[in-house]
Amino acid sequence: MLDLTHTAPKPRVIAGAKHDWELVIGMEIHAQVSSNAKLFSGASTSFGAEPNSNVAFVDAAMPGMLPVINEFCVEQAVRTGLGLKAQIHLASAFDRKNYFYPDLPQGYQISQLYHPIVGEGEVLVELSPGVARLVRIERIHLEQDAGKSIHDMDPNLSFVDFNRTGVALMEIVSRPDIRGPEEAAAYVTKLRQILRYLGTCDGNMQNGNLRADVNVSVCRPGQYEKYQATQDFSHLGTRCEIKNMNSMRFIQLAIDFEARRQIAILEDGGSIVQETRLYDPDRNETRSMRSKEEAHDYRYFPDPDLLPLEIEQAWVDHIAATMPELPDAKKARFMSDFGLTDYDANVLTADLESAGFFEAVAKGRDGKQAANWVINELFGRLNKEGRAIVDSPVSSVQLGGILDLIASGEISGKMAKDLFEIIWTEGGNPAEVAAARGMKQVTDTGAIEQAVDEIIAANPEQVEKAKANPKLAGWFVGQVIKATGGMANPATVNALVAAKLGL
Repeated sequence: MLDLTHTAPKPRVIAGAKHDWELVIGMEIHAQVSSNAKLFSGASTSFGAEPNSNVAFVDAAMPGMLPVINEFCVEQAVRTGLGLKAQIHLASAFDRKNYFYPDLPQGYQISQLYHPIVGEGEVLVELSPGVARLVRIERIHLEQDAGKSIHDMDPNLSFVDFNRTGVALMEIVSRPDIRGPEEAAAYVTKLRQILRYLGTCDGNMQNGNLRADVNVSVCRPGQYEKYQATQDFSHLGTRCEIKNMNSMRFIQLAIDFEARRQIAILEDGGSIVQETRLYDPDRNETRSMRSKEEAHDYRYFPDPDLLPLEIEQAWVDHIAATMPELPDAKKARFMSDFGLTDYDANVLTADLESAGFFEAVAKGRDGKQAANWVINELFGRLNKEGRAIVDSPVSSVQLGGILDLIASGEISGKMAKDLFEIIWTEGGNPAEVAAARGMKQVTDTGAIEQAVDEIIAANPEQVEKAKANPKLAGWFVGQVIKATGGMANPATVNALVAAKLGL
């Protein structure tokens, strides 16, 4: 299990440069809150609806329409904060972030700049067995999403879909604790896993429900340590922000390109301009989008239509009491209760559905055997056919039934794989299918002994070789199993062969 007193890995050093440079990365994750209604209206948040069909008057900024806070979205933010071991602020407030864009009908975004609902927390990111990075969370605030501009439907016109307008987002802001592209992807993966366990965000990056803004800067060795001692960000170099990343692979590629771009400028005697950039995956490059705005550029001020948000500690305590078991705790329990390796426990706790499936299979059975079958047979087949575990043709009850037949000695491991294939394609109760198809092992020692005697009698030269080298006794075992059509119990055959040969 991971030792929390671990030493973090060394920072990423860019190869091929004239000097040594270290990467410094901070991330702002925009996670769509899992809620049926938007942050300030009752409009639906369903994905894939007809354009502009999930829009209330408040979302469309109709005159006289006032926002009303969705209590469930607040609860989801609190639950997320608790899951990240963060401070929950009992008093928070909403501000207006003013800017113009066609997909922002109000002309401002309601957010929380000065008084966020969640304060400092942390995410422990395991990078390899026994090696991890502790990424500090600076804050989590609630805000409403903007709409979507569509530019590829007409050569002369752009269209706007307001369905996402007003959808609740949690912006999860990290400290600049991430030191390489792989760590950045691992951080997003771990955060996504926690959010899905909590049920506060579905983490669907393809639909834009989890997006990352990545802040990248480079510094010379030793500068990061100065930042840690002084909290002076000037030691970290000028950062550039890469907006709206929704792919683990693209996050890594974008960071790598951006770091090399900045290093090339600095080594040529230039300086980095703080700006917002976009990543072009077709060209594998980042390009300038706009100069980086500061808070004063948005003319933030408290939203006059919303009172400060005050919540009670008793409510926070109630949410804390209903928290689910989170990934790290579940992994530790699987290793302790079922004797799993670090690797197997990681695979089985990667998502809640896999963990639940495994636990149902392993209950009252050999945990290691259950893990092997779930990971190797089930997951292997699901991956091959591109299926999710929720769509598995073999249920946890059916797989458990196959393991019960192995444990009772009624079928061998090879038979079990054949039976798994039948259940996968045809379904049914494993015990009934095995009985109907005559798949049960021969456990009658009399019948097996007769086969052993016949094969020993027919192969006197092989007998002498086996007596001289006991490892060759396996030949007799194979011949007996073959003679019985693969139905003989291997353990029984092994015992009888050894006894007959006097080994």
